Amino acid sequence: MEKPHHAPPATPPAGRRPDPGPPAPGGVLWTIAGDVRALLMLPAAFTMQVAHPAIGAGVDAYSVFRTDPWGRGERSLRSVQLWVYGGAGAAEEGRRVRRLHKEIQGTDTRGRRYHSLDPACYSWVHATGFPVYLHAGRYLLRPFTPAQERQLYREWLQVGRILGIHDRDMPQSIEEYWVYYRRMLAEEIEPTAVARELVATDVALPRPEVGSAPVRLLLRLTWPLLRAAFLRLRAFVSVGYMPPDAREAIGLSWTPAQERRLRRFSTAVRILVPLLPERLRYLPIARAARARWRAGAR
Repeated sequence: MEKPHHAPPATPPAGRRPDPGPPAPGGVLWTIAGDVRALLMLPAAFTMQVAHPAIGAGVDAYSVFRTDPWGRGERSLRSVQLWVYGGAGAAEEGRRVRRLHKEIQGTDTRGRRYHSLDPACYSWVHATGFPVYLHAGRYLLRPFTPAQERQLYREWLQVGRILGIHDRDMPQSIEEYWVYYRRMLAEEIEPTAVARELVATDVALPRPEVGSAPVRLLLRLTWPLLRAAFLRLRAFVSVGYMPPDAREAIGLSWTPAQERRLRRFSTAVRILVPLLPERLRYLPIARAARARWRAGAR
């Protein structure tokens, strides 16, 4: 684990409370959130989020995940990276996310009125990251020690503050978190239409419009095969890296054969990724933050 470095907090304008800063460099979250293996973890968290009746209804009504899945995924990933590696810009990204959700409201799948910034909804979006990091990390990284789990939870609480969630709306200890998590699975989480769609392998998926003209032509010609392979992989990692109790709450099946495949796949990833050069091992925002940190330490 890298040695933490605590930068001095920025001085806020007079009359305004200091912005919450991101978790300190060198911590558990700093180490794992920008690793390319995080790309395999995030789909499970997204699926758990939309299994909440209100969040599923909001995404169904307002999100462009069907018409622009690639753009939405890129924007969501950039946002998550900024919460951890954005330095002084992390809090502004948190405010931007809140502004984006300000007008999202409606009726959930149980007929209840919701607003996306209600703590009951917004806190669950944040809360899903912690158990996914723990569960997927056992496969793709290594099991966390009890001390690392507690540190990760403290750091994830700090991300919640960046998102504008009050401490009173987040469990303040890991023991309180697991009580909250089990209650949410028992009372709120369900197989919403959007959750089922995110793990389906027979849904429409628009072709990404990227690269040069020859690349776009190649994508057009091969897209039927690539689309099918991508949807199978997305479903596999979404369900596989989701904690088993969350799978059960959403009604997702998982067989022993799938578990064996996941373990083989995860072992290969766990061995190969550390061998990659840094420019391939870390996502761009994380890679730039790591370079700045190393330069400041010299």
